[in-house]
Amino acid sequence: MNILISKLMWQNGTRINQYVFAIIITIPLLSFGMVQGWLSPMISVLQSPQGPAPVPFTTGDISWMTSVTYITAIIVGAPMGHLTDRYGRKAMTLITTLSLIIYWQIKLLCLQPWALILARAIAGIPCSACYIVLPIYLKEISDIDLRGALGSLLILNRNIGYLASYVFADLLHVSTMLWMGLLVPTVVFFIFLIMPETPEFLVKQGKVDEAKNVLAWLRGVNILDQRVEQDIDNIVKVEKQTKADPKSVWKIIWHDKPTFKAFIITLVIKITQQFDGYLIVLIYAGFVTERAAESISLKLSPNKQVMLIGLVQLVGSIVATCIVERTGRKLLLVSTSFAVGVGMLVLSGWFYATSVGAWLPGWLPVVAMCVCIFADAAGFQPISYIIITDLFTFQLRGTVSSFANICAKLSNFVQMKWFTKLCELTSIHWTFLFFAVVSFSACVYTVMSFPETRHKTVEEIYQKLENKTQKKDVENDVS
Repeated sequence: MNILISKLMWQNGTRINQYVFAIIITIPLLSFGMVQGWLSPMISVLQSPQGPAPVPFTTGDISWMTSVTYITAIIVGAPMGHLTDRYGRKAMTLITTLSLIIYWQIKLLCLQPWALILARAIAGIPCSACYIVLPIYLKEISDIDLRGALGSLLILNRNIGYLASYVFADLLHVSTMLWMGLLVPTVVFFIFLIMPETPEFLVKQGKVDEAKNVLAWLRGVNILDQRVEQDIDNIVKVEKQTKADPKSVWKIIWHDKPTFKAFIITLVIKITQQFDGYLIVLIYAGFVTERAAESISLKLSPNKQVMLIGLVQLVGSIVATCIVERTGRKLLLVSTSFAVGVGMLVLSGWFYATSVGAWLPGWLPVVAMCVCIFADAAGFQPISYIIITDLFTFQLRGTVSSFANICAKLSNFVQMKWFTKLCELTSIHWTFLFFAVVSFSACVYTVMSFPETRHKTVEEIYQKLENKTQKKDVENDVS
């Protein structure tokens, strides 16, 4: 038996172990948030002759630093789901945390351009793993009525990491900040050595008794509890069915109608969320506040600007954690995608109006930008990760997560690579209008096709999707 379970076996029905475990699971994403957040305030510092680097960074160095992470993330992300299913959630989380330790160590040892580019390439491992492994790990240790709230901790902790980097960059010396960055994954790595594997993966490995111990520990009940026995029996039943039907994962996805529909829903929500423009708004935040400062007394340093963004993101994530189990996934997804669309539409209109010489209040784009960032963090982004674990059984989660992650990273790479050129060709207001159309399309698609998954098992969700498919088939036959 795991040493942690033997020492902390509650017997009063409390689920405190789930909350604590969930927080620990999402700390690697906090560390990755610090990795990503470090870059924004440090670019101008690294390019300065008076900066901490031995030689000033060139534009080419910065370009490689920002893009190489997504290249390695795509390469590493492809087999990540398979590796997670084969070697376990815990093992892959340890590897993810180890890659974060190596990242911070490289930067502490050397700040030469080649060293930081190498570190950013290694950051591609957690860039994929944090969004593939951690959501699966989190879902499989959470009770059905806590899945949404605990799942939203992923984006919450990542945004805490962003804000921590912004604040540290403003207050601390570069080397001190790097030591702080190294401390977080190092501590978590040693904590994870004593954390248990998920019950579902243990059943898959044939360790049914150990799975019962872990599930009882997570729920704070006796191992002989009837609900524990029943849930483990259900997991064993699903595993036996999977082994009895030796179809490949992709064969199941393509040929099973509800599974295929769930797969399409996942891809549509994931890709539209990536193309809702939030990434570009983050990049253009300094430009927007600079333009706004021309008509209002808004004088913020670059570091203060990114701190404002980090704070808005963090507040949005806190709101998501508090309300996702009350509102449900569908309502939150519809409302936040619509809000992002409105914000993008306002930004598009403001940029167009100012480009033709019309006057609009300077506070308008700042508010619109904050609405976009807040709404994305409060629902659109966390729900796009939660639904993958809601819509698929543990045999399919790894593969679907990997594929969705590759689509997301390709979307990020396309935006980072070609956004500036697109703006030069068509003007920035057309680009923001495109983001608005994508967000409104996601809103309409969610209303029409997305099933509510809150407090529902995969079987219940698939039944609802099956009924919708049969209803459409009947209508087609009648017509």
